[in-house]
Amino acid sequence: MSEFDGYSDYRQNVETTWLCGCTEFPVLIHFCVSAPLLRWLWKNYQYVLAFYFAIQEINKDHHLLPNKSLGFQLYNALASNSLTLLNALYWLAGDHSLTPNYSCQTRSKSVVALAGISPVFSAEMGTILELYKIPQVMLAFFQLTYGPFDSTLNDKKQFPSLYQMATSDSSLVHAMISLLLHFGWTWVGLLVSDDVKGEQFNQAIRAEMVKSGVCLAFTFKLHETRTVYETIGIASLYDVSISSANVYILYSNIRSIFTNEHLGVYYLTLGKVWLMTAKWDIVVDETQHMLHSFHGGFSFSPHKGKIPGLNTFLKTVNPSRYPEDFHFRHIDMLTMSDSSYLVYNAVYAVAHALHRVFLETIEMGFLEDAAQPLILPWQLHPLLRTTQFTNNAGDHVSLHKATPRQAHYDIHNIVNFPAGLQIMVNIGKFSSGSGRDQGLVIKEDMIEWPVAFKETPTSVCSQSCGPGFRKMPEEGRAVCCYSCVSCAEGEISNQTDAEQCIQCPEQEYPNTERTHCLPKLVTFLAFEDFLGMALACMALVLTLLTVMVLGIFVRYQDTPIVKANNHTLSYMLLISLLLCFLCSFLFIGRPNTATCLLRQITFALVFTLAVSAVLAKTITVVLAFKAMKPGRTMRRLLVSGAPNAVIPICFLIQLTLCGFWLATSPPFVDTDAHSEHGHIILLCNEGSITAFYSVLGFLGSLALGTFTVAFLARKLPDAFNEAKFLTFSMLVFCSVWVTFLPVYHSTKGKVMVAVEVFSILASGVGLLCCIFVPKCYIILIKPEKNSLKSLKKKVGPKRV
Repeated sequence: MSEFDGYSDYRQNVETTWLCGCTEFPVLIHFCVSAPLLRWLWKNYQYVLAFYFAIQEINKDHHLLPNKSLGFQLYNALASNSLTLLNALYWLAGDHSLTPNYSCQTRSKSVVALAGISPVFSAEMGTILELYKIPQVMLAFFQLTYGPFDSTLNDKKQFPSLYQMATSDSSLVHAMISLLLHFGWTWVGLLVSDDVKGEQFNQAIRAEMVKSGVCLAFTFKLHETRTVYETIGIASLYDVSISSANVYILYSNIRSIFTNEHLGVYYLTLGKVWLMTAKWDIVVDETQHMLHSFHGGFSFSPHKGKIPGLNTFLKTVNPSRYPEDFHFRHIDMLTMSDSSYLVYNAVYAVAHALHRVFLETIEMGFLEDAAQPLILPWQLHPLLRTTQFTNNAGDHVSLHKATPRQAHYDIHNIVNFPAGLQIMVNIGKFSSGSGRDQGLVIKEDMIEWPVAFKETPTSVCSQSCGPGFRKMPEEGRAVCCYSCVSCAEGEISNQTDAEQCIQCPEQEYPNTERTHCLPKLVTFLAFEDFLGMALACMALVLTLLTVMVLGIFVRYQDTPIVKANNHTLSYMLLISLLLCFLCSFLFIGRPNTATCLLRQITFALVFTLAVSAVLAKTITVVLAFKAMKPGRTMRRLLVSGAPNAVIPICFLIQLTLCGFWLATSPPFVDTDAHSEHGHIILLCNEGSITAFYSVLGFLGSLALGTFTVAFLARKLPDAFNEAKFLTFSMLVFCSVWVTFLPVYHSTKGKVMVAVEVFSILASGVGLLCCIFVPKCYIILIKPEKNSLKSLKKKVGPKRV
């Protein structure tokens, strides 16, 4: 491009410096760099050095372009749309006449234009170059914060003569997300340039954040203006500055960065970790402190090899060698930037394409015409599209973008020193695609964090939910903003930030912290337990006591008191009570199929036998006193033993109900893993609840009927009359089982079984004590009352 007003001396100096060393320039390359170099983009001058180094290497190479030399024309370009088009015409015409299709240049025209200011600059310049079919190789956009590739310039229909040296930065989003996840940063801010490329990056990283569980604290668009002195209102940055996010992603171009200079000077950078898309090839006045503000941030740049000989070349280029060039004393000579690397590759790409053109010309036997240029620009297009080579750094370079390749990014840590020195420390890399080196590699011990952080910073909307808790999203906020709630009963979470708690298996239960499932202890009413042992001892004592009472009745069976109370029914009642106490042992111990089938059936049958025996005794007492009145009916019933028939009738009814129970849905061994925390209750499932309550219902009805009969007979003469005792015994029996039902249903586990055992023992004790203890007292303690004389004495006065 032609010089911009005020910079003609600079163009003259550059051309004098770099063109005077060449004797002939049969092939020219047009190279454009941004202007002004002295103020903002002084590192652009380094690209000139990389460009010249590549030219020198190629001209010294005896295998690449032998007997040929590369020349070049170097121009500045100001990032202005109107001046870009105007200066392109100046260059093509050779003077300032701007005569269409006329050139006053006497030298050979350039065959390739290497440009690299911005995508807008390249597109505008390409509009003019397309008319002459001059290839345009995009070196880089070397914007401050974003990679060189631009998809809008990759449209061959619109820009058939434009080639981009840089590969697509589609993997940059994955690289950044990988770094965020590595440090657990899920709450980040995003600042992008307000242009097409910024919007593309915005959409791409948002989609990847959704997949990875990273949330945006805010999105701020950096507006672009035409002059670097125009700034947006400071107040508009306030909302960004108060964000709770400690990590910001910056994706912008140079115009946006300068436009929002206050962003770095006053508000956002200090105490924040910045993720930027490329090394900043700018310098600013010390009063601005922009670069210093980004201390501790990270820069992502495409991986580049080390070009042999470049550092040596840069060391030898100094003001003493080129005293007329006053720009060296500002230059960071030894820093190999991303854009310098692309400049180097672009020159070699053109050289390889030219080499193939000359080989084809020689093979076809065409002679060179001195009056014509050695090569026309349009002849390079077929060869540039397919140019592939390995540069001196060992990296593969190709202008053919059809086949996607694995992307490699170097990750640098920005370190600034008080003296103004800035270095980029390589602390890791990222590789996309497949392969052994795939993924993120970080050297954390080499990272220098911003001064506000003494250790690795955190950037989250909500603090992590530890094990035992789960995240509860907050309505109306991002998914990264949540509350921590404890896992529900029976659930655990064994990881940080669990979305849902995990239900423990039925055989396990959560620990107190609800972080692990522990195996439940199998529990039942065991003989080894204190409760089981106490009930077993009680049952054993009562069994022995019943045996003793039975022995006493057998021993004194010929005494009046035993005979008067129907000793046959007394024996039967004592035997049934003995079985009742013994059946308690079926409820104690580990349940199995046999005990589950027998416990309730045995309990129902033996208690039916006991209660029906009491009913028979009660009926016998009533008939005995009724038989004393005139008439033979009652006496005949009494003598025939009809009351005793109640026992088999009731027993058969109960046996039928139990048989139906066993035939339809018998009891079985079951487990209860929910009623008691940390335990699996081993129990007997009753099977058919209807059958179970039918059996209990019949037993209850029988007991209630017996109590009613005994209550009606309570006022009969009391000489050896047990009607009162039978009434009281049945009152105790009914009271126990009426109390049993609600207590039984309100308890769980072995306590429920213990309640039933206790009810069996208590009701049995009520019958034993109320009916037989008074008789044993007379037999053993008051034997004088156990005589016919005493019997007649009591009965006489109370004869009804």
